[in-house]
Amino acid sequence: MQIRELDLKELYTVYDVLKQLRPTLSYKEFEDLIYDMRHMEYKMFGIMDGEELITYAGVAVQTNLYHKRHLYVFELVSDEKYRNGGYGVMMLDFLNDYAKTCMCQNIVLSSNFEREDAHRFYEKHGFDKKSYIFLKSVN
Repeated sequence: MQIRELDLKELYTVYDVLKQLRPTLSYKEFEDLIYDMRHMEYKMFGIMDGEELITYAGVAVQTNLYHKRHLYVFELVSDEKYRNGGYGVMMLDFLNDYAKTCMCQNIVLSSNFEREDAHRFYEKHGFDKKSYIFLKSVN
């Protein structure tokens, strides 16, 4: 078992796990978005057991006036076969160390209202609910 940065050659492996979190995202759209996000230095990290991806995190170091310099976690998902196995905690610990290395003050993420189990998980591991995110489609 190891945690390592994943590269673009491993997108199919990532997609197989990520689609459990984002089921409406097609592979083509996923691939296009990954390439588009490279400008923000989006990083893909995985807990790997050999060639099998157990847990995936997609993150980027960002800076804004509210959170200061922070690590934004866009995705964090464990393969459903491995949920409740401690891998999410393992990834959060890794991300905390990564955030320190990057001189971040905070780790920030967003989670959909319906994901109450995820909310309990994050709160149990030191995250506070701080705000709502508002979304308006451009039409």
